[in-house]
Amino acid sequence: MADIAFLLLIFFLVATSIETDVGLDRKLPPNDTTPPIKIPEHNIFRVSLNKNDELFVEDGIMQLKDLQAAAISFLDNGAIISGEEGYCDYCQGDRSTESSENPNEAIISFNSDREASYGMYVSVQNELNAAYNALRNREANRLFNQNFVDMEKAYYAPETTTEDKISLKRNIEHIRQMYPMKLIEVEINKKG
Repeated sequence: MADIAFLLLIFFLVATSIETDVGLDRKLPPNDTTPPIKIPEHNIFRVSLNKNDELFVEDGIMQLKDLQAAAISFLDNGAIISGEEGYCDYCQGDRSTESSENPNEAIISFNSDREASYGMYVSVQNELNAAYNALRNREANRLFNQNFVDMEKAYYAPETTTEDKISLKRNIEHIRQMYPMKLIEVEINKKG
């Protein structure tokens, strides 16, 4: 009887698939006490989500479906503000002095009320991530005739050769340097 129970246990362990947790892929900041950096206001794109799942972008209410386009417009603006050293020659935006000067300087600041729904929180994160991916895809197609997302998938595919992985890694890092993901989450301090 014990042998049968042991065999059944082994069968269930081998035959059962274990579902892994799914979450948001983010790099957490280090626990250090460095002083805050002064960032020009035009380089910050403020996104807020309140407890009623209303989305506020900059100073106005925005629909979720419009968030990706607004983020792309901000990130790809390419204004000439601080002289030629900050000039973005690959940006295709409006070059408005009220918006970011370079994708390397552009920061998206997202804060969410703790009472906002998790589904809406993830949807906002997905739209912001999609904005970065759209810009990265555009540049990857222009420079390497391949989507950025496809390049990442190919890099992690087991059938990709070592030589191809080296080339893909170099291309992926180049695109990430052009449009680095600078998405910060700001905690709202409520007193009272």
